[in-house]
Amino acid sequence: MNQQPTHSPRKRLVVAITGASGAVFGVRILEILREMPDVETHLIVSKAGHLTLATECDLKVSDVADLADVVHVPTNIGASIASGSFRTDGMIVVPCTTSTAAKIASGITEDLISRAADVMLKERRPLVIAIRENPLHAGHLESLLKLARLGAVIFPPTPSFYTNPKSIQDLVDQSCMRMLDQLGVHLETAPRWGETCGIAAFGDKQGGMVG
Repeated sequence: MNQQPTHSPRKRLVVAITGASGAVFGVRILEILREMPDVETHLIVSKAGHLTLATECDLKVSDVADLADVVHVPTNIGASIASGSFRTDGMIVVPCTTSTAAKIASGITEDLISRAADVMLKERRPLVIAIRENPLHAGHLESLLKLARLGAVIFPPTPSFYTNPKSIQDLVDQSCMRMLDQLGVHLETAPRWGETCGIAAFGDKQGGMVG
């Protein structure tokens, strides 16, 4: 008797949290996705990511792990997400250190984060790099340019003020919403320009700019 192939009907997304400042973005994305029953999340937290979670969010990795469906050890190169045959729908490294970005750009897959990201690139799947560093020197920019040419989306989580944010949470939600757009997850966690933002004063009645 032939066994029928099985696979998860849920959208599978990989979320990696590294040691850059901005751990709140990774946590918030996991919180948002946790409320979506049709999304399965795979989490990786680097060793340095443990430190930023504790320092910036007063959270342990075990607290964040509760938000994910599957948690992977960053040293486990044999994990499911390390293989292109394991079907996933995209990955986001949020926040992403410049060292992690450089490893991915150079094809150095010495840990699960860089390996899983490499899989996304070789399989032509969405990869979002939420780079968090300031200022950027030429080496950083060269790595990011290489990643963009390889197909990754470079998405620094910079705040948008056209939404008239009232809190840090508003700024975080807007960035997370825009990052998830890149992975095909469209939510209304923050106002959108021309849709839920009042921009009539800046354009015509259809929302287009007056030329």
